[in-house]
Amino acid sequence: MKYSIYKGGRHLEIVQLFSDTFPFEENNEEGSLIGKLAKDLLNRTSETDLKVFLCTHEESIIGCVMFSKLSFHESKADVWLLSPIAVKKGWRNKHIGSNLINHAHSFLRNSGVQIIVTYSEIDFYPKVGYKPLSVDTIQTPLIVACPNCWIAISLKDSIIRPITGKSYCVEAINDFRYW
Repeated sequence: MKYSIYKGGRHLEIVQLFSDTFPFEENNEEGSLIGKLAKDLLNRTSETDLKVFLCTHEESIIGCVMFSKLSFHESKADVWLLSPIAVKKGWRNKHIGSNLINHAHSFLRNSGVQIIVTYSEIDFYPKVGYKPLSVDTIQTPLIVACPNCWIAISLKDSIIRPITGKSYCVEAINDFRYW
């Protein structure tokens, strides 16, 4: 398996991975929604505000994780949002997701990123170092139904210091359906 930063040319394959990976059992519309998110992030977000990482096997994309810039009016903190992530069916439970995230964390840490946040109910993220984050420490870009699902990892310090002011996500994910 090869882990790398995405350099372009495979947008359709990435969107298809997300569309096929979701839905989970009960929600058939989720695949279309997450596929649309991946497509919008790839097509509507500048390269400076989006980092995409792939896991490939024999040139086939089997995993992908996207990080988009989170901005603040009152702070220049370098914070990024992890969303979405997908591992192809048949390749799950082989540590591909965690290895992909760890590869991305290493790249982002070396690029100066301080904090990664995500919004998720999935129990996977603590396995790669994410911990609950108070919305008072870093505000969510949009109102969330589950404040306990706001989690983060610091790539620089052992603790996450509060960031003053509202956060703003990139346009593609600035939609209540994703929160």
